[in-house]
Amino acid sequence: MGFRGSKALKPPLEVFPDMDRMGKYKPQAENSFFADGMADRPTVPGTIAAGSFNEDQYFTTGKINDQWGKRFPVTVNHELIQLGEEKFNIHCSICHGLSGDGNGITKSYGMIATPTYHSDRLRGMPEGEIFNTITYGRNTMGAYGVKLRIHERWAIIAYIRTLQKSQNARPEDVPQDSRGVLGL
Repeated sequence: MGFRGSKALKPPLEVFPDMDRMGKYKPQAENSFFADGMADRPTVPGTIAAGSFNEDQYFTTGKINDQWGKRFPVTVNHELIQLGEEKFNIHCSICHGLSGDGNGITKSYGMIATPTYHSDRLRGMPEGEIFNTITYGRNTMGAYGVKLRIHERWAIIAYIRTLQKSQNARPEDVPQDSRGVLGL
């Protein structure tokens, strides 16, 4: 404790030092604790560095070699689309709108450049490129690679494709046995 402008002769009292002055060893320094005398420890056999294990390159990047993939690396089923709808409504609908038309709540706050998923450009965009856009962002859209797991990103893409089909469907797209039920 002291008055403003006064000079202390002793170091300040630290109630909660929060590990400010912990002992540490620098890389390649000596350390007498270990038998080999080194501070650096060898990696555990079989360890894989974070972000370097890509069992399926397309699943984790959206690319097949250097091209955007035009397929789903996961099985598209009802559960995947439901997961995609849930995550879409949380993360995407704010800007893109619940139907994917680009008329989300952010439009009323001046975000006028949000694209609609129903344009020919986005309907024809490969699934791998959409995956990359969700992962790393594009233009004013932020990256969601940290917020969404890889499987969730593919689920969102599956749901986006259902939105696109729902808004741009033709009578020929309806299975023959369902046309009578729908009055087509």
